[in-house]
This record gives sequence, C-alpha cells and structure tokens, in this order.
Amino acid sequence: MPEFSIAMTLVIALFIVILFSVRIVSQGEEWIVERLGKFKKVIKPGLNIIIPFIDSIRDKITTRDIILDVAKQEVITKDNAVIIANAVAFIKITDPAKALYGVEDFRLAIRHLIMTTLRSIIGEMKLDEALSNREMIKARLREQIVDDVSDWGITVKTVEIQDITPSPSMQQAMEQQAAAERERRAIETIAEGRKNAMILDAEGKLEAAKREAEAQVRLAEASSEAITDISSSIQGQSVGAMFLLGDRYIGALKKLAESDNSKFVVYPADLQESIKGLFGGHRK
Repeated sequence: MPEFSIAMTLVIALFIVILFSVRIVSQGEEWIVERLGKFKKVIKPGLNIIIPFIDSIRDKITTRDIILDVAKQEVITKDNAVIIANAVAFIKITDPAKALYGVEDFRLAIRHLIMTTLRSIIGEMKLDEALSNREMIKARLREQIVDDVSDWGITVKTVEIQDITPSPSMQQAMEQQAAAERERRAIETIAEGRKNAMILDAEGKLEAAKREAEAQVRLAEASSEAITDISSSIQGQSVGAMFLLGDRYIGALKKLAESDNSKFVVYPADLQESIKGLFGGHRK
C-alpha cells in the first residue's frame, strides 16, 4: 500500500507538472514568457512547453490588426479658428516584447501621440486649408508618428481623419459671415444693374440726339437743295425761299388744325396776297 500511495503521488505530481508545462497558444496571439521575473521568450501559436513554477506567462499579445479610436478634440488653426477633429488608427504589433516593455500602455500612448501630432499639423494651417486638405493631413500624420511607434514594435498601417468640422460657435460665425457676404453681393448686383441701366439710357439719349442732329442736317441740306431747284426754275432766289417757307407754314397750320386741342386757326392777313404775288411774279 505505501508503494501504491507513492506511485499515485508521483503520477499526480507528474500530471500537475505537465499541466503547468504545456501551453497552447491560439492563432492570432503571442504570449510573453518570463523566467523568474525576467523576459525569456515569446511563444507562438500552437503547443508550447515551459518550465513550471519557474516560467510564467506575463501577457497575451494579439497579432491581429488593432483599431484605435482617437477622441474628438478642439484644435486652433493658424488664423485662430476653432475646429473639432478626431481620427481612427489601424495598427499591428510586430514585436510583442517591445510593445509590452517599451511603453507602459501602447494604446494610450498612440492615442495621445496622434492627438498631439494632429494639433500640431492643423495649427500650421488656415481654416480653409484644414477643411479642404484632409488627405494631406492624413499623410503627414502617419509620416510623423510612424518612427515613434516603430520603437514600440508597432506598425501604423493607416490613419484616417474621421471628422474635421468647425466648432458650433465658429459655424455660427461662418453662417453670419456668409449671410453678410450674400447681402453684399445682392447690393452690388442691384447697384451694378442700376448703373448699367443709366448707362444704357444715357447711350440711348446720346444716340437719339446724334440721329436727330443728323436728321436736322439732312433736312437742312434737303431744304437748301429744294430752294436751289425752285429758284432756278422761277429764276429768283428770294422768291424760292418764300415759296418754301410758305409751303412749310401751311403744313404747320394744317397739323395745328388737326389737333384735338385746337379751337381756332389764325391765318395771316397777307397770306393770300403773298401767294398771289408769288404766282404773279412767276407768270411774269
């Protein structure tokens, strides 16, 4: 019986040793092994053997891609505008030992690194540039943090700017500015329209005046030619002028008689004598 008890004790002890010696690591993880408190090795996915009671598992590190959300923060641009920006980073641990021993909390460290770098980049840009150059901000952000993160055994695959918008107070100021700009443009458009209308009106009056002057000149030329023709036909310059003037005078009286407002038409007393003299002179 004592021999059987000893054998059972040995079997149980061996079972416990094997139980604490065998470690099965799942795919997508790597475990950090310490021996008496000092880093010993990194065990990979699959079956692994460690020394029980001497070796211990310090931490289990994932080797899959990690998504880190960076909280929203207020950032002041170069022209003193306040905007709100946040980001998301996709990282991968390539050296579990460095990720564990190189920094106290690599997730927190990367978040703060992205936040400070983002503030620095946007602080060098004006508001319009920051709102319209998201791809450039993303590229510069990744470029500036990749070296620091690599010291922790981590690779930054990409950093995306989730949102970059003006703060509520800034949005209100921008809306007021846009409304004032629209009102200014409307006033300028109305003023420009009035100015163009006045210019067109003045040009129209000038053109009308020019045409009226040309008409007067042509009428004078026609009158001169008519007087010349009449005088040559009746052989008397003064008589020809009187004939033309009499003809125009009769035409003016005719228009006056046709007017709705005319009540009386006055003829000169010597009109008939003048006409008789005109034709009498012609007969001679």
